[in-house]
Amino acid sequence: MAEKHCPSYYAATVNDHTIYPSLAGEIITDICVVGGGFTGISTALTLAERGFDVVVLEENKVGWGASGRNGGQLINAISGEENLRNSHGQKAEKLIHDIKWRGHEIIKERIKKYNIQCDLKYGFLTTAFKQRHMDDLKREYDYCSAQGLEEHFKLVEEHDIKNYVGTDIYTGGLYSDLDGHLHPLNLCLGEARAAAGLGVRIFEASGVTEIKHGTAPIVKTQGGQVKAQKVVLAGNAYHHLEKKKLSGVLFPAGTYILATEPLSDEIIAEIMPQDIAVCDANEIVDYYRLSADKRMLFGGKCTYSGRDPISIKDTMMPKMLHTFPKLKDVKIDYEWGGMIGITIKRTPHVGRINGNVYYAEGYSGHGVNSTHIISEILSDAITGQMENYDLFVKARKFRLPVPRWVGNQMLALGMLYYRIKDRF
Repeated sequence: MAEKHCPSYYAATVNDHTIYPSLAGEIITDICVVGGGFTGISTALTLAERGFDVVVLEENKVGWGASGRNGGQLINAISGEENLRNSHGQKAEKLIHDIKWRGHEIIKERIKKYNIQCDLKYGFLTTAFKQRHMDDLKREYDYCSAQGLEEHFKLVEEHDIKNYVGTDIYTGGLYSDLDGHLHPLNLCLGEARAAAGLGVRIFEASGVTEIKHGTAPIVKTQGGQVKAQKVVLAGNAYHHLEKKKLSGVLFPAGTYILATEPLSDEIIAEIMPQDIAVCDANEIVDYYRLSADKRMLFGGKCTYSGRDPISIKDTMMPKMLHTFPKLKDVKIDYEWGGMIGITIKRTPHVGRINGNVYYAEGYSGHGVNSTHIISEILSDAITGQMENYDLFVKARKFRLPVPRWVGNQMLALGMLYYRIKDRF
């Protein structure tokens, strides 16, 4: 039986209540996509726009995983850029330049084309706690300026920070009016609706149990099977197929969010005067923004234990109040969290098995933008355009040759190092 969306603010404010059927019997298609999150739905929509017959199989509900419950921050680029540069040199630089903003463009075009209501708003600030952070942000500012984007970025000094966010904990930041925030679940559901309108057959409560490889792979569920020319695996943190090929690269990490009651105009004017998204520059980040109805959505933490905190509220409240003491008497209406997929090198893990089963996973906290970039790259590869796809496939990977739970504990020790580094 399919699990419902987690009890988040997003699930409480969805604007599309479509229930897709479960797969029953056998069907034939061009492309079978496994996973109904951003990667799967965006790939299905891209391929449908190009004339392919596509089937999507989702184990639970469309947008059930991280795609439907993340921080909703639309941030440029992909994670693991340095790994791409180290792997490919100048070729990677061209790729990064070409795709850095492509996810934004795809999302903006689809919102307009398919009338997707997902509260998109521009404005994003990366905040610094120390001079090392400001030095890194200055390099990012210089890089974007060299790309001709200087007018869209601003280095924010400490004396100016409260014009963006009302707290005393930061020493500065980098502001962008090209990045922003949105309602991720409504975006994913809107893209699914658009894909279905183009003929994509979407099935919920249809978890895949097996893939039989061959010239025409067969994807099996408990209720039926799909015979396709090509398959796309888009399970990310919840991926459990093809363990021999894909184990040891991707690790699930927990991240958690609080949503307050709607805030008064007075409090908003003090703490979030420009209604922007914010993410700090630590290795273990806190991130936050206002919802469309003016709630504070405050997220962070990163755990590799595989266990959620006993109380998300008790875990996250000290972080929120350290940033915004004025919220100490505000009611918490929602608390939620779950797994995201992280790779050790932070670069998305992309490739294919037996020439016709493609996969993409491991967006390492940058999923809203990156999934849309990668979905286009996968779609290009399926149609024979391999250049960008090959750069990801050939990027350096670090695989832990141990069971996932052992790898998670090793990564947890590594993250302890970064927590200490962030603090001192």
